[in-house]
Amino acid sequence: MGKRVILDLDPFIRRERPYWEELERALARLVERERLGGVDEARRFYYLYERAAADLAKVRTFAAEPELRAYLEGLVAQAYARLHQRGRSGVRWRPLHWLTREFPAAFRRHLGAFWLALGLTLLGAALGAFVLAQDPSNKWLLIPAQFGHLEQTPTERVRAEEEAAAERAVVIAGGAPSFSTMLMTHNTKVALTAMALGFLGGVFTCVILFYNGVILGFVAFDYINDGQGQFLAAWLLPHGVPELTAIFIGGQAGLVLARAVIGHGNGQPLRQRLRLVRNDLATLAGGLAVMLVFAGLIEAFLSQHHGPHLYALKIAFGLMELVLLIVFFSLMGRRPAHDRDHP
Repeated sequence: MGKRVILDLDPFIRRERPYWEELERALARLVERERLGGVDEARRFYYLYERAAADLAKVRTFAAEPELRAYLEGLVAQAYARLHQRGRSGVRWRPLHWLTREFPAAFRRHLGAFWLALGLTLLGAALGAFVLAQDPSNKWLLIPAQFGHLEQTPTERVRAEEEAAAERAVVIAGGAPSFSTMLMTHNTKVALTAMALGFLGGVFTCVILFYNGVILGFVAFDYINDGQGQFLAAWLLPHGVPELTAIFIGGQAGLVLARAVIGHGNGQPLRQRLRLVRNDLATLAGGLAVMLVFAGLIEAFLSQHHGPHLYALKIAFGLMELVLLIVFFSLMGRRPAHDRDHP
């Protein structure tokens, strides 16, 4: 068994920070020039990489420093990727590598914030369902005006949708691209707003998540209570799985940002705290945008088709998405066990 490293953390950070910043600058130059300038620069880069990797191994003994650990993990991962880009001159960015490795890894580094975002939404959903259960007329107090289809009872809406299924399929197919674009834009704005409001300490991020939960609870209870649970699942699951997950990730990013801004128990200056999380915030924002683009396409081209013969297919599709997302965020981007101590 290896020896446990005991650090006086503040002096350690002050001593090592110049080397981390130098490695950051070297990585920035690599983005511009795409390759190291010569033997001496390559040796220096490798030295900085090894030093940062050693620092990361030491910091991993501090469970109370997740932001510093996340920063070093991102820095070491970027340097490792550059060192192993054999024969990849001219490649500035690898979208598939970013999406399948960096995105899920950043998600897992801040998993606690994701669970908090999910919990706030579920708490709001429980309240929404409870309020509607007490008095159905409460629906009109909190449902936004754009939810015009809720003016009908669920049974009335389902009947109308099923009777007009063939006509609606033609309408949606004709307007699907513009409808999809509108959904992508709106939902991306909601998720990124939840993220950006983290700069105000996270209060409004929590409000957005909670209120979205209230709306979700209203709608779910309204349909299930009226015996239209199957229609609800077929309507919401296909696009709702990636869309809601992306909004939770937006809330997750907002809470991570809020923690960095507040800096409770962290003696580092605000600029340094933000630097520790900036790469992960950018990765989470890009990843949720991709998910919302996918959700918009699914909602426009699948979710809005309400023929009864499609219900089972749409529900199965949504459940498959859920399983794939769980697998994706749980497993993708993990290094083999024998590589974890040597990124």
